[in-house]
Amino acid sequence: MLQNRHVLITGASSGIGEHLARSAVAAGARVTLAARRLDRLAALSSALTADGGEAQAVVMDTADEASVVEAFAQAESRFGPIDTVYANAGISVGGFSLDMDVADFDSIFAVNVRGAFLTARHAARSMIVAGSAERGHGRIVLVASIGAQITLAGLTAYCASKAAVVALGRNLAREWAREGINVNVVCPGYVETEMTQDWFASPAGERQRQKFVRKRLMAEGGLDPMFLLLGSDAAHAMTGGVHVIDDGQSLS
Repeated sequence: MLQNRHVLITGASSGIGEHLARSAVAAGARVTLAARRLDRLAALSSALTADGGEAQAVVMDTADEASVVEAFAQAESRFGPIDTVYANAGISVGGFSLDMDVADFDSIFAVNVRGAFLTARHAARSMIVAGSAERGHGRIVLVASIGAQITLAGLTAYCASKAAVVALGRNLAREWAREGINVNVVCPGYVETEMTQDWFASPAGERQRQKFVRKRLMAEGGLDPMFLLLGSDAAHAMTGGVHVIDDGQSLS
């Protein structure tokens, strides 16, 4: 589904980003893995290459514009123009609003919102230079959360940041519609990842799991069909969409 596409994935060193990298390579893409932890990216890139895929690793701090620009330049120097970008990098710091350190609030917005904006903006600039308006091939997917649409106890700042990502995605889709760039947002539910495993292993996390209508977390593979579709040529008529994939968790 992603044959002949150069795909860049932020936050690719673990969790959803790492899984998506494997799926994108399996779907035929040349994949650039971007994150701050180069050692983990290098190990993943080596594993994907050993299995016959095309992958490379670049260091990127999505909250730092200079780092984003440099990472895109490195990525394109080897694999050529980028066709699809998954802006997946994100962080969460728990804490109730009356107690949260404002530095934690700022960190969440720096990575989750400014990082998504900088990644998307530089991706769009690159795609336009490469002729996206004529080819109509540009694809940008922003990763938000079900927290953008429901309340999550102790995660007010995180939820607010993901709601901002949803608004960002819809507005960028409008801005770039005539540039041949489709921008969509995916709002995953709770997925079994390194980030969530400790919480859901706790008694409080188990109580939360039991409140879900299906009493389970999603497997990472549950996101693949939508992610791969939105990153491909098949999504030529899909832009400005907000797609919730949560195994019914937000119904509880």
